[in-house]
Amino acid sequence: MIRFVVGGAVDKQKVAQKIKEIGGDKVSVEIKSDIEAAMAVKNGKADYYVGACATGGGGALAMAMAILTAQKCATISMPGKPPHEADVKKAVVEGKVAFGFTNDHIEKAVPYIVNAILEK
Repeated sequence: MIRFVVGGAVDKQKVAQKIKEIGGDKVSVEIKSDIEAAMAVKNGKADYYVGACATGGGGALAMAMAILTAQKCATISMPGKPPHEADVKKAVVEGKVAFGFTNDHIEKAVPYIVNAILEK
C-alpha cells in the first residue's frame, strides 16, 4: 500500500479523491495541513506528499520544501505550464517524494503522479 498525504493550499478533497480514484486499493490517502503532511513523509508515516495551489510551488510545496528539502520536491506545473508525463516520471525516478501543481491541472497532474509511482 502506497501512503499519500495531501497538503497544499486549495482543493485538497478533489486531489485526495482523484488519488483514490486512480490508485484504488493500492493507495491510502489522508488530508492534512501542510506541516503535518510534510512531517508524515519525513517521519515515515507517509510515502508521498501531493499539494495544489494557484502557482504550483508556493502554497503547494512551501512547507514540504522547508521540511523535506527542495531536493525531495518537484513543481510539476505552474500557470501557463501544464504538467508533462515524462517530467513527472523523471521526478519519481530521481526520488522526489513531494509534488506540487496548480489546481487547474489536477485532472492531468494527479494521474501522472499516481501512475508514475505505481509503475515504480
